Amino acid sequence: MKKLLALLTVLLLTAFLAACGGGNEEDTSNENATDDTTAESEESADETEATEENIELTIGASSTPHAEILQEAQPLLEDEGISINIEEYQDYVLPNDDLENGTLDANYFQHIPYLKQTIADTGYELDYIDGIHVEPMGVYSQNVASVDDIEEGMEVIISRSISDHGRILALFETQGLITLDESVDKSAATIDDIAENPLDLTFSPDVDPALLPEMYQSEEDALVAINTNYAIEAGLSPLEDALFIEDEDSEYVNVIAVRSADIENEAITKLVEVLQSEEIQNFILENYEGAVVPVGGSN
Repeated sequence: MKKLLALLTVLLLTAFLAACGGGNEEDTSNENATDDTTAESEESADETEATEENIELTIGASSTPHAEILQEAQPLLEDEGISINIEEYQDYVLPNDDLENGTLDANYFQHIPYLKQTIADTGYELDYIDGIHVEPMGVYSQNVASVDDIEEGMEVIISRSISDHGRILALFETQGLITLDESVDKSAATIDDIAENPLDLTFSPDVDPALLPEMYQSEEDALVAINTNYAIEAGLSPLEDALFIEDEDSEYVNVIAVRSADIENEAITKLVEVLQSEEIQNFILENYEGAVVPVGGSN
């Protein structure tokens, strides 16, 4: 009898321990399943965060008006998930150097002929997406009040940037002051292509574009052709202060330039779309009163 009781006790104890062991395995399985679910949730959250993270672009720009226009566009770009860092430049050389070497993602300061000239001179693999605005070139003088008052032999101070020479000379031609050789593409004309110069004007093409406003202030008896961005920075009103100025049909459209490999970059394309939007175009018209003219794209 005692042996039977002992055997039953052993059997019951074994069954109890087996039941406890099975329960532990099931709990461990449930814990593993919970851990797997948590890991999957965290991974999904990380992917969502990465998707929602802003794209950052570094854009080089002249201080006026380009950087100002970009600043106005910043809130609209943020709504599109794009943040821009604006690097301001005071010259026309470094922005393309820094675009080529990867310091910038794009730049916004130059017209198409200047970009093409840079590519020809340097071999840089650059391109542009589209045009944003035109800054009509103006000619200024301290002492000359009208075209009819321009005297014989007067000095004309112009930028040393070769890509601007044809533009300036064409502007003088529209005023009847010179005549260019008919066989030459006017956008690529140089001083040597002047066929007729009845007033014997002296063109001096040796000045850094950024210094032209200073030349205007110091050379009272000269004519000075000044790029609009530098004129505005110097406190000049191109429409009011210029002796004569380009009209709105100028071909010198300012563009968003990129490395050739980024010509279809979606974020930069979106930047262009925002800069061509009605809101930014209205800002340009209202803020610069015709001294900067939006073009609306397709250039």
